[in-house]
Amino acid sequence: MAVTEKQQAMLRSIPGIDRILELAGEKKEFELVPRSVLTKSARYVVEQVRKEILAGEKTLSEEDLGKDRILLRVKDRVKEALKPNLIPVVNVTGIVVHTNLGRSILAPAALENLIAINSGYSNLEFDLKKGRRGSRYTAVEDVLCEISGAESALVVNNNASAVLISLETIAKGREAIVSRGELVEIGGSFRIPEVMAKSGAILKEVGATNRTHPWDYENAIDENTALLLKVHTSNYSIVGFTSAVSLHEMVQIGARHGITVMEDLGSGVFIDFSRYGLTKEPTVQESVAAGADVVTFSGDKLLGGPQAGIILGKKKILDRIKKNPINRAVRIDKMTLAALESTLALYRDPVRAVETIPTLAMILGPISEIEHKAARLLALLETLRSPEISFRLADPVSKAGGGSLPLLNLPSKGVAVKTRNMSVNALERFMRNHEPPIIGRIEDDVFVMDMRTARLEDLDIIANAFKHLLDEE
Repeated sequence: MAVTEKQQAMLRSIPGIDRILELAGEKKEFELVPRSVLTKSARYVVEQVRKEILAGEKTLSEEDLGKDRILLRVKDRVKEALKPNLIPVVNVTGIVVHTNLGRSILAPAALENLIAINSGYSNLEFDLKKGRRGSRYTAVEDVLCEISGAESALVVNNNASAVLISLETIAKGREAIVSRGELVEIGGSFRIPEVMAKSGAILKEVGATNRTHPWDYENAIDENTALLLKVHTSNYSIVGFTSAVSLHEMVQIGARHGITVMEDLGSGVFIDFSRYGLTKEPTVQESVAAGADVVTFSGDKLLGGPQAGIILGKKKILDRIKKNPINRAVRIDKMTLAALESTLALYRDPVRAVETIPTLAMILGPISEIEHKAARLLALLETLRSPEISFRLADPVSKAGGGSLPLLNLPSKGVAVKTRNMSVNALERFMRNHEPPIIGRIEDDVFVMDMRTARLEDLDIIANAFKHLLDEE
């Protein structure tokens, strides 16, 4: 498309980058803006103005192309550029361990220790009693062994790493026997067979997808067998005509043949959920007591701590894993250690753990607390009194999330929203783009906010968001 004379004149009137930077230098509001950010923002604004002129969709006035208007646009762009990418959001999806929203919320004790340890120096790798270099893992090994009953413990950066380093140490170049029904895929399309391949272990599948028997393992064992691996199917369930070999049975088989037995729990828990009327989930303590040589699980899912991969088991094998050079590549830092130690300490008192670890409190807490939040939010929203929008109490179903407890449906309470002149998708988008973003879900063409995952301080934020929505209409 040919450029008109008028467009050419408008293009020539746009201030140059150097001129914009010079003008910005005269303004106090740009004093603390890094030069690189200012330059990039100026170039972005100039390019946008050029596109607007050439598109010809609207006529830009002399004022639009003046220095004051251009600087205002640069200022807005600078503000946008300086905003952090990682920001807090309000989670009203009802999914407690939401993989996309940061998984588990840390307990106050963990946050306090996190700040204390990371705001100054610490004895991360210094033995204060001996006055020489120490091990960072001593910070959490004792408490892990105390809670679980294991002989030894090691913490790495996530459970995939825990499985990888354990397999590489125990079964590199040799066979690891796994039931076909336990070849799970976790988030991001990472699959147990692929992790095993990277470890150098040779996968040997036994049984069928829905049924595996003790003799399947017995018949598969030969001179090249290094490991019997049990993988807890924490993110799915096979129902119907099924049969699985228990960890206790696998330990017995391993003992008869002198073969190491390892269990990957995925989302490990220290609390027996069945005591609270929920689906039974195998606890870490039960796996250790069953005699597994190695047990691995996540620290940031149902455990309610920071991202970490925890390895427990027999000291003889754990010592070998600790000496594996891969350990250096997957080790955790002081921030993770600080948060994890404080989280684990809470488990010394299970009742206190359920009350103070947010993940456990959200899953195991009384429904009356959720009802209270729903009623309080509804009361706040009803004060808006607008014919354009309606609010009502809802009965959504919450999920544990994080690839755990797939069959568990948690009855919940929330608030459902319907607007007259805005589609539910537009409403969801508005809430998602609010500051801070409010992430809910759409059900039956209604925007639903599940109060199981909402904090009390979130209620005013939500109410203000709807006030802003009505003010814009």
